[in-house]
Amino acid sequence: MNDEFYCTFIKPDPLLDSFVENIGMFHNPTDKPKEVVIMPDGRVDLFFMRSGSEDSFSVFLIGLETSPEQRNIPPQTIAFAVSFRPLAVEYILHTSIADLLNSGKNLPETFWNLAPGDLENLETFQQKVSQRIAELLPEKADERKLKLFDLIYSSKGEMSVKEVSEKTGWSSRQINRYFNQRLGLSLKAYCTILRFRASLEHIAEGKLFPELNFTDQTHFIKEIRKFSGVAPKELSQNKNDRFILLSVLKQK
Repeated sequence: MNDEFYCTFIKPDPLLDSFVENIGMFHNPTDKPKEVVIMPDGRVDLFFMRSGSEDSFSVFLIGLETSPEQRNIPPQTIAFAVSFRPLAVEYILHTSIADLLNSGKNLPETFWNLAPGDLENLETFQQKVSQRIAELLPEKADERKLKLFDLIYSSKGEMSVKEVSEKTGWSSRQINRYFNQRLGLSLKAYCTILRFRASLEHIAEGKLFPELNFTDQTHFIKEIRKFSGVAPKELSQNKNDRFILLSVLKQK
């Protein structure tokens, strides 16, 4: 195990791909808090955390973010996370996260029957949660919703609401009602976050000019600053690996 802060993510079983984007871990084995910046990424995170000498155990659900937030990962902490695609909110978690926009909530420690002993390594955790999620998979999901999320992910958020509506046979009003009621934001707002995240892949490669459909360089810089808090150049430098999402992209 590393003696410095470490994070890594792995892809789930393809069977879970419509609902789970990846499964990962954060580990801060040091005696100091690790300062990180959490940026909007369009995912819904379920955390299982163990920290301190007494092996305290907690479970919490984090909703979607629309702005950057600085957080501290406590000393001697190991956290495992399931990063869900939004469709999982309805079909796996059976809830709404509209009231969790830019926030989160604690869940019972017995959630999914995981215990501190299950937080030893990523492979063991991945196997256990994958089995649990597989048990929760719906027999059938709404084809319009499956197609909707496939379209906005494959287009990296660049498809208009009108085009999504036309391709899914689902009215714009119905789509936005679904997004607002389940996730707490509109489809357009969510797509803007997906485009930002896609831009991070380019920034991780040192490309500091817009590769996607931004109006111009000024618009690009404005959007990057809105979701990260800094300009593209500073984000690319990622001093002290503060921007976890960018650090993960650079591992690829």
